[in-house]
Amino acid sequence: MYDCTFRVLFWGLFMGVCRAEENTVLCEMLGSPEVPLLTKKGDITIGGAFSIHSQISKPSFTLHFLKHFFFTLFRINLREFRFAQTMIFAVEEINNSSTLLPNISVGYKIFDSCGSTLPSTRAVMGLLNGQERTAEKTSNCKSLPTYFHFATCACLSNRKDYPSFFRTIPSDYYQSRALAKLVKYFGWTWVGAVRSDNDYGNNGMATFITAASQEGVCVEYSEAISRTDSSEEVARVIEVIRSGSARVLIAFLAQGEMDILLEEALKQNLTGLQWVGSESWITASHLTTKRYSGILTGSLGFTIKKAKIAGLREFLLQVNPSQDPQNSVLREFWETVFGCSFQSRLPGQIQCSGSEKLEDINNPFTDVSQLRISNNVYKAVYAIAHAMHNLLNCGQSEVFISVLGVSKYFFMFDTFYSDSAVCLLCPLECWSDEDRSHCVPKVIEFLSFGETMGGLLAAFSLFGASLTLAVSCVFFRFRHTPLVKASNSELSFLLLFSLTLCFLCSLTFIGQPTEWSCMLRHTAFGASFALCMSCILAKTITVVIAFKATRPAKTVPQCSAALQRTSVLSFTLLQLLIFHATEKIILECNLGSPLGFWAVLGYIGLLSLLCFILAFLSRKLPDNFNEAKFITFSMLIFCAVWVTFIPAYVSSPGKFTVAVEIFAILASSFGLFFSIFAPKCYILLVKPERNTKRHMMGRNH
Repeated sequence: MYDCTFRVLFWGLFMGVCRAEENTVLCEMLGSPEVPLLTKKGDITIGGAFSIHSQISKPSFTLHFLKHFFFTLFRINLREFRFAQTMIFAVEEINNSSTLLPNISVGYKIFDSCGSTLPSTRAVMGLLNGQERTAEKTSNCKSLPTYFHFATCACLSNRKDYPSFFRTIPSDYYQSRALAKLVKYFGWTWVGAVRSDNDYGNNGMATFITAASQEGVCVEYSEAISRTDSSEEVARVIEVIRSGSARVLIAFLAQGEMDILLEEALKQNLTGLQWVGSESWITASHLTTKRYSGILTGSLGFTIKKAKIAGLREFLLQVNPSQDPQNSVLREFWETVFGCSFQSRLPGQIQCSGSEKLEDINNPFTDVSQLRISNNVYKAVYAIAHAMHNLLNCGQSEVFISVLGVSKYFFMFDTFYSDSAVCLLCPLECWSDEDRSHCVPKVIEFLSFGETMGGLLAAFSLFGASLTLAVSCVFFRFRHTPLVKASNSELSFLLLFSLTLCFLCSLTFIGQPTEWSCMLRHTAFGASFALCMSCILAKTITVVIAFKATRPAKTVPQCSAALQRTSVLSFTLLQLLIFHATEKIILECNLGSPLGFWAVLGYIGLLSLLCFILAFLSRKLPDNFNEAKFITFSMLIFCAVWVTFIPAYVSSPGKFTVAVEIFAILASSFGLFFSIFAPKCYILLVKPERNTKRHMMGRNH
């Protein structure tokens, strides 16, 4: 019916991307790992890799067809075999469903990863190579990504290095930190540690040690073992544990390494330790026997949530070599469970009949009371089925699944009905169109010069700057008159310059943000208003000094000139220091550091408050010299504008936030300009007869 054969891979290893053991070559007892152990054809094929054989011996030379070094595999891992059968159970449930993938058959190919890196890789390549051959003959289908149901290594959460990785099991990042808190909770501040020498153990233990140090827990030693280590090396690790003073042992071990460590611990009679374990072995049923009770009784750890899978036990009890007489792994499973052999009877060996009953056996395969990892496998198969069901409903004859994996919980896909054959997530800067067939750019919104609001604000900004320049020309023309001299011409020109900057800085807020406008925006705003407030504060201080001084008149101008220059410089430099401390403003076209932004406003507000207080205290100066009154009035306007600005700024959406900020800048700048300079320009241009020293000092009578 469909042109493509789909293959999706499970991954049953702890190691994830691990170091390759130098002596790992092949799993040859049951043939090449590229050949699946259990298969079923279907329109959609789901591949699985499980550590069905997990005990591995050292490599040895062989003349068997002069082929390779090889690992001898010992017994079958019944727990992993249950995982594989759980996958088959889920596939069969889906095939029997009338609503999920109707009229489409689901097949499987299950490989033996042997619990080792190279065989695992070869198993994956066996699946992908088969898929490539199918794709070449049928259509342009592409290789599919991998699903992980038992890979907990936190290193795999790196989206840059592993963009196609998802899982149905939590990352060890959380488990490691939880173990540190557990140890701290019981007051165990001096512990030992042992880990698997692979990415699972090394990364998990590294996270634990970091978290433990933050909790005040010290690690006496941290040893690593591998299932391929020599017995002497494992014995050395046990000796380190025995000789250590820590009585609490953190065992971040895969089940294979845990089995090896326990066997050596039994040999050396290692007892008296409080074991704290990782999820891989803490609920393993074969460790709850009397054999290990003297060592592991009282062990603590975190487990994966268990679940019940209806019908699974009945399905498992039906497994029998008669289902596929030619399948060697089914025969080996049967021989392992019942301790018999299908080969010719040897002395003292029981002959397998095939009629033995699994109902009479209680072992890790038939025990479904603690379904944890099995449930992860079950959920992952159904996640794939639902994803494929949705994708096939796109109505295309050629379908490609770009699914990247399964998360901690049940996997949910964001699909687009993408009349498109490919279902993809749109980038953050895009969203799907109405038909959900393409990713279209989102509308970029900013306050531009071309729109009415932006144009008006820009016009007012230029108008204010032009007025300020015009007043500067008027003051320069009348710079030798008593009014300009009494207003402190040096500070007046500097104030006019700063007001020009205040008007012009609002232009940097208009237009599409660029790197330079973002750098200049709040920096220019803060610096120009700090300079403006510094000038006004210096003018106010100078007025107070001029009228309160008791020294000879000649010394007052010299002292006030030095004071005003120092105060303007120091107050402005302080604002620049605030910007230097918040360099994030240079990098982002937003508030940058919110603390820095509000610190800028707060500093400007502080300067305005000082100006207001000093000007208010100077209200009793001679009536005709009303500079202090003008400053007081200008500060009232300035403070009113910026107090109103705060709630308006916080509540304004999108580009209106920028418009509110520009409005506040222009309103406060016009308020300062008209309050301080309009009365002076009126006297200079309309009432020149008042521009006398006598009138300035209130000595008309």
